[in-house]
Amino acid sequence: MYKIIDNFLPKEEFDQIKQVIIGYEFPWYLQNFVAYEDAPKKSHWYFTHKFYEQGRGATPFYSLIYEIFLKEKINCAAMIRVKANLYPKDEKFIEHDWHIDYNFNHNGAIFYVNTNNGYTILEDGTKIESIENRMLLFDSGKRHKSTNCTDTEYRININFNYMANN
Repeated sequence: MYKIIDNFLPKEEFDQIKQVIIGYEFPWYLQNFVAYEDAPKKSHWYFTHKFYEQGRGATPFYSLIYEIFLKEKINCAAMIRVKANLYPKDEKFIEHDWHIDYNFNHNGAIFYVNTNNGYTILEDGTKIESIENRMLLFDSGKRHKSTNCTDTEYRININFNYMANN
């Protein structure tokens, strides 16, 4: 089961998030694999930025994410991880390997920062298009996969893993 919310943030809040993330001072960190370390497609790579992990904010930019997303927008009782993903444009379109985020029951959300021809594929085969300011709420303990893009310079999303309020 999943839910898509288009125009998730008011325009001012969305523009603020996007400008920070695509700004020159926002740090991105190279990851040598996408889905998991032993994935057969090890040549695929991307950049990440962890906002929150292991019970604490992992970056000065965490306060921006907390204020806009977590305070009231998603049904979050406890955060597990929040990270931004940047998949650079490639001439070849690539579907990454299937994966689950964590091996226990939890909730996931993907916020799409820019519109491009990439997408998220859920376990049942549903494809969720990357449309800016769209939020996907889903069970990230179930198999899913990501893609790169071929029509814009990059595909950016923010991935939330959390425990929901009952």
